[in-house]
Amino acid sequence: MSADRASVTVRIAGEEHTIRSNAEPEYTRRCASLVDERIQEIRAKSGLIEGHKAAILAALSIADELFQSEEAVETVRREVASRAANLTRRLESELAGG
Repeated sequence: MSADRASVTVRIAGEEHTIRSNAEPEYTRRCASLVDERIQEIRAKSGLIEGHKAAILAALSIADELFQSEEAVETVRREVASRAANLTRRLESELAGG
C-alpha cells in the first residue's frame, strides 16, 4: 500500500465514482470491478432495475463470500495445526527412542 492517498475514478453500476484511498490505484480498480460485476450479475439474474437494491444484494453476496472464505481458511489452519502437532509427537517419540 502506498502512504499517499490516491484518487481513482471507477465506474460502478453505470455511474462514475472517484475513490480516494491509500491503496494502489490498480487494487482500487480491481475492487470496483468486483462490485460492478456482482451488481451486473444480480441485475441479470433478478431483473432488478433499482440500483440501490442491486448494490445491497451485491454487498451481501460479497460479504457471504468473505465469511465462507474466512471459515475455509480457519478450517485449513486447524488442520495444519493438528497435523503439525501429530508430526511433533511422532518426532519426539522417535527421538526419545520410542
